[in-house]
Amino acid sequence: MVSSSAKDRTLIVVESPSKAKTINKYLGKDYMVFASVGHIKDLPKKEIGLDFDNHYEPRYEIIAGKEKVVRQLKKLAGEANDILIATDPDREGEAIAWHIANEVDFKRKPVHRVLFNEITRNAILDAISHPRQIDFRLVRSQQTRQGLDKIVGYKISPFLWNVVLRGLSAGRVQSVALRLICEREVEIEKFQPKEYWAIVADFTTGPGETFSAKLVKIDGEKAEIANRTDAEKTASAIFSRIYGVTDITPKVQQRKPPLPFTTSLLQQAASNQLGFGSKKTMRVAQQLYEGIELGPEEATGLITYMRTDSTRISSEAVEQAGRFITQHYGKEYTGSGQPAKSSKKTQDAHEAIRPTSVSRTPDAMKKFLSSDQYRLYELIWKRFLASRMAPAKVEQTRVDVADHERQFIFRASGSKVLFPGFLKVYNEQKELDYEAQKSTRDNEEKEHMVQLPKQLSVNEKLDLENLEKKQSFTRPPARYTEASLVKELDNYGIGRPSTYATIFSTLQERRYVELQKKKIIPTELGRDVSMILVANFPDIFNVKFTAHMENELDKVAAGKDDYEQVLGSFYRPLEAALSVRKNDPLLPQNRDAETCDKCGKGKMVVKWTTSGKFLGCSRYPSCRNIKPLSSTKVRPRETGIRCPSCNNGRMVLRNGRFGPFLACTNYPQCNTLLKLDKQQKIEPPKTPPLETDLACPKCSAPLYLRTGKRGLWLGCSKFPKCRGRQAWGQLEPAVQHHWQDIMEKHQVRHPDITLQMVDGSPVNMQLTIDEIIAFAEENGLIGAEDREKQEVKA
Repeated sequence: MVSSSAKDRTLIVVESPSKAKTINKYLGKDYMVFASVGHIKDLPKKEIGLDFDNHYEPRYEIIAGKEKVVRQLKKLAGEANDILIATDPDREGEAIAWHIANEVDFKRKPVHRVLFNEITRNAILDAISHPRQIDFRLVRSQQTRQGLDKIVGYKISPFLWNVVLRGLSAGRVQSVALRLICEREVEIEKFQPKEYWAIVADFTTGPGETFSAKLVKIDGEKAEIANRTDAEKTASAIFSRIYGVTDITPKVQQRKPPLPFTTSLLQQAASNQLGFGSKKTMRVAQQLYEGIELGPEEATGLITYMRTDSTRISSEAVEQAGRFITQHYGKEYTGSGQPAKSSKKTQDAHEAIRPTSVSRTPDAMKKFLSSDQYRLYELIWKRFLASRMAPAKVEQTRVDVADHERQFIFRASGSKVLFPGFLKVYNEQKELDYEAQKSTRDNEEKEHMVQLPKQLSVNEKLDLENLEKKQSFTRPPARYTEASLVKELDNYGIGRPSTYATIFSTLQERRYVELQKKKIIPTELGRDVSMILVANFPDIFNVKFTAHMENELDKVAAGKDDYEQVLGSFYRPLEAALSVRKNDPLLPQNRDAETCDKCGKGKMVVKWTTSGKFLGCSRYPSCRNIKPLSSTKVRPRETGIRCPSCNNGRMVLRNGRFGPFLACTNYPQCNTLLKLDKQQKIEPPKTPPLETDLACPKCSAPLYLRTGKRGLWLGCSKFPKCRGRQAWGQLEPAVQHHWQDIMEKHQVRHPDITLQMVDGSPVNMQLTIDEIIAFAEENGLIGAEDREKQEVKA
């Protein structure tokens, strides 16, 4: 809660109320903390807001609804002795600080910038004692990014309206991500699987130990078996031989500890290990950064700032981790030195994501955290601790087995941990292997490790016990997941820590992609939009150019490049391409258009509507020949949730004009609807309103009595046509008691509803709808018929 006066105090401005609450607990009466609740100014919403005749200078205005915040800010700034702006330590935070400073500048008070890389007592006090000036280079970089995005939105989107459908939009980074997704889908569709066979043998040693080995060579060449006939022929020849060990090659390898988390790595690991989407990961990480109540009088940030591409660790955190590892695991487990930089593109402006104190173990913090907070904190804590531990020593042994003529060579590989090192804390081998892979295609067969016999020697005779012939087919490239899409963008140098989380969610909101079984699949609309954008603007919506522009933004932040020059280098070629294509757009869908079968003169070209696309004669309206093609409407998705009203229906996810919602499959017999909130979580079913005989003060219609967070309230039954209200406190006490009694009886007749899955288990209301659907699929709660339909579509 903001105090009414900042007189004779230092005003500290942050952007988040929860951050303000935590910081307030550390500072005395000489300080006052005020939350701006994000940006206070922005480019105009209904126009581009850039002056193209004056060096692309941006024109800002106060965001609608923020007028009161600005008035409070000016009042407090006028009263305060000093003003410190402590918005987030990134380019976005620097821009917010600059806008705030401009609004209070007329007071002629000292305005300084302070940076909180972590929200802890020592970090806050240290930052306050080291204020600095606002870095206009970072502000200019943020303005450049915003300017680039506005240019694309206001120049390309109208092009899509004219060519495809009104209401569509394009994004500088999102459209390139969509291109990657669509091109991967084309690869998958064109892929021709190739059959191949593998032969695996079970060998037994003299003492009776058995192990498996794979056929790797035939007559000195790589074993390539194309079909069943060849496999059976080879197997017959193998059985007629005598086998023995021909080679044992042990090799001791050091496995380096993993890097601490950057934003990209955190989002990927949270997706792979916890099933979190990028937006959810960043939302929970923000909570851990801004402060958690650890008792009645204590609140502290548990992790450092979560938008970073640096793997650097502060010397204090290195020393603290070293002491903790020595104390709990032994000195031999302690690592040394700074971790290597994860990328040449790293800005290194902040530290890596780490716990603010390694002594706050996940188990000790568990009672203060929600389930999601605990799981993410545990992941971050373990990863950081592992990054400061000694390498693991692993002995990998390769054993070759051959027949007496060495016509057939089998190979088995096994590993043994000699010293666990960091694996003692972070033994997520699947995640480490995933991070080590540069490719996101995931279509290569991985080497299988087996348990080798304890005693094995060269020339030792072996008995061939069994032979298994395995048919396989080459796999197409894997569809992107949220994790692999972030990895691909990171590999290309597209996007930055602050933008990763919004890229996929933006594409999903625009209905350009769908998430099915955690795989990203482009919709038909998304594929059409991507195809048209790439055909008409190949030099703008390509990976190399977008990565180049990201590097230019970094140069602006470092003072090595100029705002006007960067915007000009993007705008001029875009404007040139637009001038060519505006009246002569390329539509790849119409490249092979057939002649109209009605008039014989026009071409049957693809046209789009809100409900789908169709073929229509190019001579319209002279010729009105049309043919249906397909619908762009998103098919309802099964959720595995039982209808709370009719009990024999199922709730499916649909899309309406106001966004996604849940509806019963028995509609129109059952018209149950469930809304989703901004985080895509199900809003709990509410008690239906009670109609009263009280008249609306605006239209005289009956008022509805409802329950809200602050108690009972009265609203017009004609809402939204009439927004009339009656203040509950203005009613006579006798009238209040009368309707309170009736409302209590109404609530007994309409008790709170607990949503259930189709198997009777309660719905986890903390999960997003996508997470609920994924859970239902994994646990077989979605009918086999529905799953088959989804698989056919996928």
